[in-house]
Amino acid sequence: MMKKTLLATMLAVSLIQVPAVYAIDLPDLGDNADTALSMADEAKLGRDFMRAMMDAGDVLDDPEATAYINDLGHRLSSQVRMPGLRLTYFVVNDKAINAFAMPGGYIGINEGLILTTQSEGELASVVGHETAHVTQRHMARMKAANDATSPLLLLGTVLAAVLASRAGGGQGSVGALSAGLGLQISNQLAYSRDFEREADRVGMQYLAQGGYDVRAMPAFFQRLENANRYSDNSAFAFLRTHPVTVERISEAQNRALEYPVKMKADSTAYLLVREKIRVTGMQPEEAVRYYKTMLDKGQYLSEGAAWYGLSRAQLASRNVAAAREALAKARSKLPSDPMLFGQEAAIDREAGDWTAARAALQRGQAVFRNNAPLQLAELDVLIDSNNRSAALAMLRELQTTRPTDAPLYRREAALYADREPQRYHWALGNALYFERRYEAALEQYQFASQAKGDDFYLRSSIEARMREVEKLLKEEKKTAGK
Repeated sequence: MMKKTLLATMLAVSLIQVPAVYAIDLPDLGDNADTALSMADEAKLGRDFMRAMMDAGDVLDDPEATAYINDLGHRLSSQVRMPGLRLTYFVVNDKAINAFAMPGGYIGINEGLILTTQSEGELASVVGHETAHVTQRHMARMKAANDATSPLLLLGTVLAAVLASRAGGGQGSVGALSAGLGLQISNQLAYSRDFEREADRVGMQYLAQGGYDVRAMPAFFQRLENANRYSDNSAFAFLRTHPVTVERISEAQNRALEYPVKMKADSTAYLLVREKIRVTGMQPEEAVRYYKTMLDKGQYLSEGAAWYGLSRAQLASRNVAAAREALAKARSKLPSDPMLFGQEAAIDREAGDWTAARAALQRGQAVFRNNAPLQLAELDVLIDSNNRSAALAMLRELQTTRPTDAPLYRREAALYADREPQRYHWALGNALYFERRYEAALEQYQFASQAKGDDFYLRSSIEARMREVEKLLKEEKKTAGK
């Protein structure tokens, strides 16, 4: 029962993902939160939880969606100042309508919630609300109010999530987290409602600072509540983890009156990410019919985004000519965006034209400099077309400016697979290290140290990193023991 109560507690402070720190004057939370759960403890718990979700396949591996949700989070959190806090936003591979904040500043947003939003302001309201849960340290304060909730039990929840995801059924660790929410005892539920109100209030500040109309927050919550009245099912898990009441919505509406009305158009990135996610949830033929019907009837929020969705659906159906035509329509209706260049390159790849695919990505980078998804896509083109020398040269250049970027090391590992075992394991170990999956990283470093290789500098780097990771794991074990 205690573990189920803890599970409810964790998700009661939930809702979305991007790294950040804020210049808003946050209230002094006193020593209670730190005494109950230190920032270091929260960071470790968050890392363990993130590892579990990644191992279970619950984190969406899509550079464009990840970059977007991170950019959105950065805009909202750009003025927060909290030493030791690192916010990390990510998209969850789950069509249920939910989002959550984990210890250590990890904020996850379900695909289903993104699809449910009708404007970027609605999505931003969830990001701001969730960020407030983190900056107000609701997890630590919840634990301070209930000493029975220990870090050890939090780690037990992580393990339970991993075991549940590996037991089959396709639910993943998020499914395991959803279990037991209804078992929250009344005094904890009341406490979480206080946190929800506080997250609304502080989240509204973040929303306003990001340039959005704060009225999007109570409007979105009201729309979810209204829809849930007529369709009370698991799709609205968000409403169980974030109890919405008439009083709470009314309070938010009244608070919003203190802010000026702002008219902010949806970004092209928001419109395109939403349609990209939508297409992945349908069979290709179904998606093609969906977008054709939408365009024929004019039932869309953005015509350009609808054409982009059709382009992706046609590409999934391997209809290259139709995908190109729909993309051209999308470009005629939308401002330029990196994702449009990415789609052009994807179409060229499907057509087998590697040269054209790379050229499209380079044109995109000429307009949108240092765009990580376009750079990764170009690397993928070089790797998949067996242009190894150019791929290595580009990789080395990118690593000088982004030395902690795990996706770069994963591509480096692909370049050395079946060629140089030592460099392969070293690169894979680095990817895992920068993902903070230390045990798995150490295993790869050990493989690298045992592999043949005459590069003295590389071997020295491997040994130094092994010592560093062993020390980290030892310290984490000591902390867990306490």
